[in-house]
Amino acid sequence: MINKSRVVRIIETKQETPTVKSLFFHDDETAKSRPGQFLMIWIPGIDEIPMSVSSTRPPGITVKLVGEATETLSHLEKDDEIGIKGPFGNGFTITGQKALVVGGGVGVASLLPLIRRLAGEGKDITVILGAKTKEELLFKEEIMKQVGRDQLIICTDDGSSGSKKIASDLAAEMIEKNNYDQVYTCGPEKMIYKIFEAAEKRNIRLQASVERYMKCGFGLCGSCCIGPFLVCKDGPVLDNNILKEALDEFGKLRRDPSGKFEEI
Repeated sequence: MINKSRVVRIIETKQETPTVKSLFFHDDETAKSRPGQFLMIWIPGIDEIPMSVSSTRPPGITVKLVGEATETLSHLEKDDEIGIKGPFGNGFTITGQKALVVGGGVGVASLLPLIRRLAGEGKDITVILGAKTKEELLFKEEIMKQVGRDQLIICTDDGSSGSKKIASDLAAEMIEKNNYDQVYTCGPEKMIYKIFEAAEKRNIRLQASVERYMKCGFGLCGSCCIGPFLVCKDGPVLDNNILKEALDEFGKLRRDPSGKFEEI
């Protein structure tokens, strides 16, 4: 069922930031997805692209305008239709009791279901929410509702909200000072790499949702490789043990649509 395309009708949209929009729909398979899994979204006449599941009740995706496919998605409204396949991939594994969750930019979309799950299980959670500007902070109010005001730490590159710091730098400081038993993160790969290094120094388990160029979504094309692994099958959530086996590429290189390496 998950490998077959299903047509779903959009039941609601929400403009989250000036450049980010959430689309919600009914779909039983997506409603059963685990935090961190993704869908392949088919936009008729345009393309098929991977999108993280950002909500399960109701099912939804969160779109940042970055190209033709996402621009088309961002203009869809209630009663418009899209095709979906999935959910695919490995999601986050809930472990430990004291967690640091670090989200940068639209990467927060894949972390929102995780934060809801952690809060629902009564875990001790601290969330770092990072963005370039105040206007681009994603899901601030919803995350605050889940973890409380004191456990949500905001940082922006320009200092317009919270600390004028990069999320990875702030995360490294907090990992050094606190006894977390788990770090979860999603965002730009250079950010993830810095957090990985900080977690490794303290021997703290890390799980990161990693993005790569993806064509098929279920391991046939190989375009989403990172070292010996495929992001669509082995990930998108990869732990520090896997990432240590991909250090020649992790945080440094990825393949473009033609298959050639490019710097991150």
